[in-house]
Amino acid sequence: MIRPPRLREGARIALVAPAGPLAEGAVERAEERVRSWGWVPVVGEHARARTGFLAGGDEARAADFNAALRDPSNDALWCLRGGYGTMRILDALDWGALAARPRPVIGFSDNTAIHLAIQRLGAVSFHGPHPATVDLNDFSRDSLLRAVADDAPAGVLPFPAGSPGRAETITPGTADGPLVGGNLSLVAATLGTPYAIRAEGALLFLEEVGESSYRLDRLLTQLRLAGVLDGVAGVVVGAFTEAPDEGNAAMPSSADVLRERLGDLGVPVAMGFPFGHVEDNWTLPMGVRARLDADAGTLELVQAAVGPAGPHPAA
Repeated sequence: MIRPPRLREGARIALVAPAGPLAEGAVERAEERVRSWGWVPVVGEHARARTGFLAGGDEARAADFNAALRDPSNDALWCLRGGYGTMRILDALDWGALAARPRPVIGFSDNTAIHLAIQRLGAVSFHGPHPATVDLNDFSRDSLLRAVADDAPAGVLPFPAGSPGRAETITPGTADGPLVGGNLSLVAATLGTPYAIRAEGALLFLEEVGESSYRLDRLLTQLRLAGVLDGVAGVVVGAFTEAPDEGNAAMPSSADVLRERLGDLGVPVAMGFPFGHVEDNWTLPMGVRARLDADAGTLELVQAAVGPAGPHPAA
C-alpha cells in the first residue's frame, strides 16, 4: 500500500472538475473553503466550463486533471463535485504521474471511478466530500482532516451527535481488510472494464442516492452475479438517500432491499454508517486496513492513511 504524505499548512490543493458542471459561485466557494483550512487552492483552467451535463468536453476535463497530476508543486487533487462524466476520461488520465508522486485524491459519488482506477496502483485515495458543497459541516471537515493531515491511525470512527451512535447489525461478526468501494452505481458500471473493483478479502463499502428499490436490487444483484461479493471480508453500508420509493407501503424500502441482498453472504454486514450523500459524511481512505465490528456497529481504521510530510518537491 502506497500512502501519500500528509497535508500540512500551506499545501497546494488542485481543484478539478472531472464530472458534472459547477453552479455559479461554486468554484469560488471551494476556493474560500480551501483557504480557510490553511491551504492554497489551485483551480483547473476549465473548472467553470459547461457542456451539457459535463464540466466541459472530455479533452478539457482530462487536460485539467493531468495538469494537476503532472505539476509536482500540487500536494493534493480535490474533485469539485460529482454528477456524471468521470468514467469518460479514465483512459486519458496520466496515472503514471500519480504513481511517481503519490498525493491525496479526494472525492466521492461519480468520482468513485477515479478511486477504482487508483486502486490498480496500490495507492491510497480518499472517498470524501467535495469542496464546492454548499454546507460542508464541522463533522465532515474534521473527518477529512483526520484522514489527510494526521499520520496516525484514526481508530474507531465517531458518529455524529444526535445519531444512534452506531450502525445497524445485518449480519453479526467482526472482519478485517482493506477498504474498497464507493458509489454503488459506479462500482457496478465499471465491472467488465480494466477499472473493475477488486474486493476479495476487503471490506466493501457502499453508498447511493436517488435509486428506486428495484434499481437498487438490480445493482446489488449485478454485483452478486459478477462475483464481487463472493470473497469480501465484510460489507460496510453507508447512506442510501433520496430513494423515490421511500414511504410507499407497496414497495420495499432501500433498507429492506439491502438487508435481503446482503444479509445472506455469510460475512459481517452493518448498515447506516455516516458516509455518502449526507451532511455528516465520513472520509474513508481506500486501501487502508480497517476493522468492522458488525455486533457493535462500528468501523475502526487500524492503519494511517497518510505518511509523514516530507520536503516539498518544488523546494
